[in-house]
Amino acid sequence: MFDLTKKSISVMLVVATLFSLLTPVVSPTPVSAAGDAVVNLSSTKQVIRGFGGINHALWAGDLTASQRDTAFGNGNNQLGFSVLRVYIDSNKSNWAKELPTAQAAAARGAIVFASPWNPPAEMTETFNHDGDTSAKRLRYDKYADYAKFLNDFVAYMKNNGVNLYAISVQNEPDYAHTWTWWTPQEMLRFMKENAGSINARVIAPESFSYLKNMSDPILNDSQALANMDILGTHTYGTSFNNFSYPLFQQKGAGKELWMTEVYYPNSDNNSADRWPEGVDVAYHMHKAMAVGNFQTYVWWYIRRQYGPMKEDGTISKRGYSMAHFSKFVRPGYTRVDATESPNNNVFVSAYKGDGKVVIVAINKNNAATNQNFALQNGSVSKVSSWTTDASRNLAPGTVNTSGSSFTMSLPAQSVTTFVADLK
Repeated sequence: MFDLTKKSISVMLVVATLFSLLTPVVSPTPVSAAGDAVVNLSSTKQVIRGFGGINHALWAGDLTASQRDTAFGNGNNQLGFSVLRVYIDSNKSNWAKELPTAQAAAARGAIVFASPWNPPAEMTETFNHDGDTSAKRLRYDKYADYAKFLNDFVAYMKNNGVNLYAISVQNEPDYAHTWTWWTPQEMLRFMKENAGSINARVIAPESFSYLKNMSDPILNDSQALANMDILGTHTYGTSFNNFSYPLFQQKGAGKELWMTEVYYPNSDNNSADRWPEGVDVAYHMHKAMAVGNFQTYVWWYIRRQYGPMKEDGTISKRGYSMAHFSKFVRPGYTRVDATESPNNNVFVSAYKGDGKVVIVAINKNNAATNQNFALQNGSVSKVSSWTTDASRNLAPGTVNTSGSSFTMSLPAQSVTTFVADLK
C-alpha cells in the first residue's frame, strides 16, 4: 500500500461518554443481562504466530532505538509486537535501510518477513491494463531471475544477522496502480514454476482485499500449493462475512494463514488517539482471529499519526488496543473455542499457552456490561485483568474466581484482557 492517497476505509462511530471502573462484580443486579462466554480449553483452533506492523524506512523514516524498544519490547509502556514486516526495494543499494530495525526486532525474538512492491526495472515491462498503457508487470522471460532476486534479499538479510521467516512474491498484485500487477494466472505460474527455488517460506498472493480469485487457483493446484507456505492477504475493505475461507480450510492443511497488512477503521490525520475508534481496532483484530482464523495480524506503519505508535514515539490508543492481543497472546499460543458474542455488542476470543489462558473481551456498548466467563475442561487458580477505555490504558486489576468461572463488569466502549493461570 501507500500512505494517505490509498483507499481509506472509514466507519462513522457513536462517541461513548459513559464508562465504569473495572471491578469484580459483587452486586446481584447487573448493568445488563449477559449470556455465558464459554471457553472450551480442549477445543483448539489456530496457532498464533504474532502481532506487529511494517517499518518502512524508505517511505516513513526508520524507527529510533527507543521506538524499537517500544515496539518489540514487552515490558511496561511497550507494545509487545512479535512480527515485523520489511520492504524489499527494487534497488539493492537501499536494502541496508531495513537492517537496523530488523536486527533489533530479531534480537528480541520477533518474526521478520519481507514483501516487494516491484522487481528491478530491467525485469519489468509496460502493458495495457484496463486502458492504462503505463501499467507494469514482470516480464514472462524474467520469472527465474525474479526468484533469484528474492533469494538475494533472503541471503542479504541472513548475512546481516536476520533470518527471514518468510518472503512474499508481491505486495497487492491486484491493486498495483503504482507498482507491479499480477493476474491470478501469472501468480499461479510463478508459484508452480519458480517459487520452489526460493530459500525461505513463500507468502502468496497478498491480495489487497482478500479477493479469493487471487488465491483459489493456488489452492486448487497441487504443485503451486506445495510451493506456498503461507497464504497471505490484506483486509482493506473486506467484510467480516468474507473473513472465513472454506477452500483454505479444505485444502490448506500444513499451510499458514496470515493477515499481512491493514489499517482500520481509517487513516485520518491524528486519529491514533480517537476513542471509541480504538475499540474498533480491537474488534477488527477479534474478527481476524475468531472468524478469519488468521495466525498473524500486521498493521501498516508501526509509527504514524493513525497507527499504534504516534510520531513522537508514544503508544496511541489504537496501539493500546492492539497490545491487548500482542502483549498477552504470545507466539506459539493456540486459540481455543469461545463464545464469540455472548451478549449484545460483547465479543470474546480465548487463547492458551505457557500454562495460562488469555481471554480478550470487547464491549462495544455505551454502558457497562456484566459478563460471566465459564471455562470448560479446565480451571484457574487466579485471574488478572488489564483494561483500556476512554480514560485508561491497560489499567491492571484482579478478579475473584470460583475456579472455573468468574464474572466481571466490562466498562463501556472498552477492551479487557484476562490472564489466568491454569491449574
